[in-house]
Amino acid sequence: MRASRAFITGLGVVAPTGVGTTEHWENSLRGASGIAALPEPGGGGHPAPVRTAGQVSGFDADAFVDSRLAVQTDRGTWMALAAARLALDDARLTPDQEFPFDLSVVTAAGSGGNAFGQREIQALWSQGPRKVSAYQSIGWFYAASTGQISIRHQLKGACGVLVSDGAGGIDALAQAHRLIRRRTGAVLVGGTEAPLSPYALVCQSDQYGISRDPDPRTAYRPFGGAGFVPGEGGAMLMVESEERVRRRGLRVYAEIRSTAATHDGWDPAEPPPDGTQLTRAVREALRRADCTPDDIDVVFADGAGTAVGDRQEADMIRAVFGGRPVPVTVPKTMTGRLCSGGASLDLAWAALALTHRVIPPSVNLDPAVEYADLDLVLSPREAPELHTALVVARGTGGFNAAAVLRGPAGAGTDTG
Repeated sequence: MRASRAFITGLGVVAPTGVGTTEHWENSLRGASGIAALPEPGGGGHPAPVRTAGQVSGFDADAFVDSRLAVQTDRGTWMALAAARLALDDARLTPDQEFPFDLSVVTAAGSGGNAFGQREIQALWSQGPRKVSAYQSIGWFYAASTGQISIRHQLKGACGVLVSDGAGGIDALAQAHRLIRRRTGAVLVGGTEAPLSPYALVCQSDQYGISRDPDPRTAYRPFGGAGFVPGEGGAMLMVESEERVRRRGLRVYAEIRSTAATHDGWDPAEPPPDGTQLTRAVREALRRADCTPDDIDVVFADGAGTAVGDRQEADMIRAVFGGRPVPVTVPKTMTGRLCSGGASLDLAWAALALTHRVIPPSVNLDPAVEYADLDLVLSPREAPELHTALVVARGTGGFNAAAVLRGPAGAGTDTG
C-alpha cells in the first residue's frame, strides 16, 4: 500500500515578526526585525546577562485564551494556543465537526513555562507553600502546550511532545508525518517558546555563543557575527493527509517530502569539532525525498551565529551542493533563535516562500570573507522557479535535523 502523503494546509504564526500569517509575511519581506533591547532588570545595579532578544509585541493573549485558562498556563502556552487557533482557521478545519480520534497534536518544547515557574518559586520562598498555585504542576510543564491544545480542541488522536531544543520543530514534523502515514487524518504540529523571563535569561546566559552585544542590529549576525540572541514565539502548522486534502478541496502550502535527524554524540553543551552529523542529516533528508542537491532551490539555514556553528554549516552547504550557488537565507535574523519554536517558524517561512515564490531575506548580515562563496539572500528575492526548499536546524546538545518541502506546483495535488 502506498504511504500516505502529508501536506501543510494551515499556518499559525506568533512571532517577533508578527501575529498571524499576513502580518508575519509582510514584515518578513520588509525586513522588519523584532529583535530589540530587553528592559533593564530592576534593583541591585547588576547588568542584564542578556541584552537583546526577539520579542513579540502586540500579542493580545485575551483574544485567544480566556481568563480561567490564562491563570493556569504560561505565556509560551498562550502563544501555542493562539498559533493553533490561527492554523486551524487558516486550514478551514473545525475540530468539533470531525471525528476526534482522527486529529492529533505534536509540539516541540524546550524550556517549559518559565515565567509561571519563576513566579511560583518566588511565592514559595517569600510567602510559603500555601501561596503556591495548584497549577504549578502543569503550568511549567514542557508538555503543557500539547495538553492544553488537545483539551481545548478535543484532539484525541495520538499526541506527544518532542524535546530537542532548536531541532525540535523538525523532529515534531517528522512525528506528524509518521502519524499521517499511519492513517491519522490531520496533525497540528509546531512549537512556541517564551524564554525571556529573568530566570530563563539567567539560565541561558552562559550558553555557548550567546551574544552580549547590546545593539539589536549587530547582536545576531550569522556567517560573520559573534553570537546569537534568544527570542520568543514560533508557529503551528496544520498537516493533513492527501485523502483529506482532496476530499476537502484544500489549497496547500507545501508537501512534506521528508525529514531526517542525527545526533553528534559529542557533548551536552559544546559543539562538536566537525559537522559530519549535520551533513549526514541533510543528505539523508535528500535521499528520503528522492531528491538530488540540484533539486533544492533554497536553503533555510540554521544560522548558529557562532564561529564554529557557522563554519560547520557553510562546510555542509559546500559539501552537499559542491560549487552550485544555491540561495541561502536566515530569516530568523529578524527574530533571534526561538529554541523549540525556531524550526517551526522556519518551516512556516519555507511554506510561505514556496507559495509566493519569494525568498524572505536575512537582515543585518555582514558576511565574513570566508563565506563570500555562499549565495546569501540579503533582500527579498523573487524566484519564479522556486519549487523545493531545504530547512536545516540544530539544537544544543548535538541535535541535527533537516526537512525537505515541495511547493504547491510540484506537490502533485489540486491546490484549490
